[in-house]
Amino acid sequence: MNDKDNYESYEEIRDAMWKNADRDKDIFGEIKFRKNNRKNYFKVFLKVLSFILIAALSGGITAQYIINKDKVSKNITENASKNSLGDNTTKNIYSNSITQVSEKVAPIVVGISNKDKEMWDTPEESGSGIIFKSDGYIITNYHAIEGTSQIKVKLSNDKVLNATVVGEDPISDLAVIKVDASNLPIATFADSSKVNVGDVAIAVGNPLGEQFSGMVTAGIISTLDRKVNIVDKKTGEQTIYKIIQTDATINKENSGGALCNVNGEVIGINSLKISSASETYGVGFAINSNKVKEIIKSLMTKGKVSRPVIGIYGVPLNSSGNDVKQGILVQEVVSNSGADAAGVVPNDVISQIGDATVKNMEDLNNVLEKFKVSDRLSCKLWRNGKIKNISIVLSELKVD
Repeated sequence: MNDKDNYESYEEIRDAMWKNADRDKDIFGEIKFRKNNRKNYFKVFLKVLSFILIAALSGGITAQYIINKDKVSKNITENASKNSLGDNTTKNIYSNSITQVSEKVAPIVVGISNKDKEMWDTPEESGSGIIFKSDGYIITNYHAIEGTSQIKVKLSNDKVLNATVVGEDPISDLAVIKVDASNLPIATFADSSKVNVGDVAIAVGNPLGEQFSGMVTAGIISTLDRKVNIVDKKTGEQTIYKIIQTDATINKENSGGALCNVNGEVIGINSLKISSASETYGVGFAINSNKVKEIIKSLMTKGKVSRPVIGIYGVPLNSSGNDVKQGILVQEVVSNSGADAAGVVPNDVISQIGDATVKNMEDLNNVLEKFKVSDRLSCKLWRNGKIKNISIVLSELKVD
């Protein structure tokens, strides 16, 4: 074969290869194109980088949340330490709040006795009181100083002082006495209208015997404005108390002492007399601090508490024929009282005082609380099936 034949043969083979290539095939099979590896590597890199960024961002958010949470907890702890009672620099912030309250209140609570100093080794005939003015004014129970000519006060530092009576109110069983002293620690009275059922209540007293010194009991507020009706054995006068009820024990050692909240503020004055009169086991009563402040003001200025009355004793009447449906059936009229002067007689039924409808003595007392002695009120009553309108001048409740 010559060179020409060889060339022609080569051309035929090349034409065949291109011909097959036009059909995406060559003599060795199909033509396959490999992907760009550099582009694939870049996509993988982007995915890995995105994952790292998301993980870092999530970790940062979580770490910041934990840090902020720790800061809040630390701030709460620090604030609790700053606002807690007593010097917490040497105490754990979780110290018992009752202990802190008793330590804060103890200096303002005093022991009261009408016995000689030599008799003060026992808690018999003892009670407590609260210093409310730094120059020696003390609020205590009336029954603790009743009928005595000698009153002694024992301060928290064991100093014993003689006391004189400034004013007394047998109805509320409160009295103000005075000792010759100055710069005494004084009580902080809370607004008792802000006290809630379920709040912690701590009763603090200062009885005389060493073994009973610093009497403290604790519980919760069970009821607000509890109504207890007490009849005076001497006069027969009914008094309805609106008081704080607690399951903190009120006894003769802490009677007259402070009922406090968790801040060491006085929310009431403990009263064994009212607690005993209720005849309910396991409860104690205290005259709320707002009422105590009113009584203190009156005792300081007048030496007594003036309470207005119309001058009757009565019971609720639910129905009487077709005319009178409800009201107070008058059983007795007090001589020389406003009701007596206005001509009220037994068997009259009082249905309205002023603008208020009255169904019982409690309603009547609630109305009279808003007025003072010598005020004049209109009165609607039923007598023999007919309505009678009269005017009554309020007289002062007499307490023997």
